[in-house]
Amino acid sequence: MRLFFTKKELKLRKKRVIMMIACITVLLAGYLILTWPKKIQPELPTVIVEPAEVGDVEIFGEYVGRIRAQQFVEVRARVEGYLESMLFAEGTYITKNQVLFVINQDQYRAKADKARAQLKKDEAQALKAKRDLERIRPLYAQNAASQLDLDNAQAAYETAEASVAMSQADLDQAELELGYTIVRSPLSGHISERNVDLGTLVGPGAKSLLATIVKSDTVLVDFSMTALDYLKSKERNIEIGRQDSTRSWQPNITITLADNTVYPYKGYVDFAEPQVDPQTGTFSVRAEMPNPNRVLLPGQFTKVKLLLDVREGAVAVPQKAVTIEKGGAYIYVMRRDSTVEKRFIELGPEFGNNMVVERGLAAGEQVVTEGFHKLTPGMKVRAQAVAPKKEDEQPADSLNKKAASENKEKDKNLSK
Repeated sequence: MRLFFTKKELKLRKKRVIMMIACITVLLAGYLILTWPKKIQPELPTVIVEPAEVGDVEIFGEYVGRIRAQQFVEVRARVEGYLESMLFAEGTYITKNQVLFVINQDQYRAKADKARAQLKKDEAQALKAKRDLERIRPLYAQNAASQLDLDNAQAAYETAEASVAMSQADLDQAELELGYTIVRSPLSGHISERNVDLGTLVGPGAKSLLATIVKSDTVLVDFSMTALDYLKSKERNIEIGRQDSTRSWQPNITITLADNTVYPYKGYVDFAEPQVDPQTGTFSVRAEMPNPNRVLLPGQFTKVKLLLDVREGAVAVPQKAVTIEKGGAYIYVMRRDSTVEKRFIELGPEFGNNMVVERGLAAGEQVVTEGFHKLTPGMKVRAQAVAPKKEDEQPADSLNKKAASENKEKDKNLSK
């Protein structure tokens, strides 16, 4: 057995050791690379964004209104007498000048006949006085009659003429009272039930109210607005109660009935009280509304929705995207690099579930509507588009245009 190695063998052995160490190092490095724990990347928060919309926004106010007839007339007896007949059916539609009641005419006819006879008597005396005057004048011119005779004849003639005028006035008064015994309708409309029975003594000294007539094919809607509404309308150069031909729209109302259905016709505001009630802080507003089918009844209460303003080209965002705090209102806007920015904005009026942005936001910018509670300014996010809206959740602008076109069609049908 050899106790030493040759130089060649030592060199070969050294090579083998080096190769073995190199293989172990490579294997160990590979193992470390494969088993080394990977660095966990933070997961980006997912948010839902919507673009800021631009369109014409209709601003409405809601109030409580009361229906009132356009005309409400009380039919009263103007002369005293016993009610003889009633010539209408209660609760029906009657026309103007239609005969409603007849009061006993005997005493008024006799009075008219007496006045007519007195007029004929006075006319005969006036004719005689005229002839006497015509005979005296030539005699006076020939000095065959005195000045006194002429003056007496002249005075007798003028007295007779005055008596004729008085008798004519008495006859006119008697015939007028005789005409009042036939009670006619002063307008077309629906009449109430009678207030007195046949045979009752009626007139100014007795029961004078016979019935009431309501003209309700067009009704008036009364409601009250606050002084704040008035000031806001003045800021927008809108005169409540006046039509402005320079605008493409006019203040109109729609009403909701007791069964929560929307009345198919719309009315227009035609009057506003010029002063505020100091006890309530409100002022009265009136709108005129068509009622061809008599769906609206006088005295009925209803919900009134008044178009206060139309903001053309307004920028709007969903109300849920806005956060209001002491410093103001802000939203989160996503930039092009997928980072978010906390931006303070100036808010305008609300409509539906949206809000108008007066300043601080441009059209088309991506606004975070959901998930903004976990954001901080400058954070990178993963955006997700909002789900498509259903037909009953259309944007306010498209709904406004659709409602406007429907109202135009209804107005055309009504005018026809």
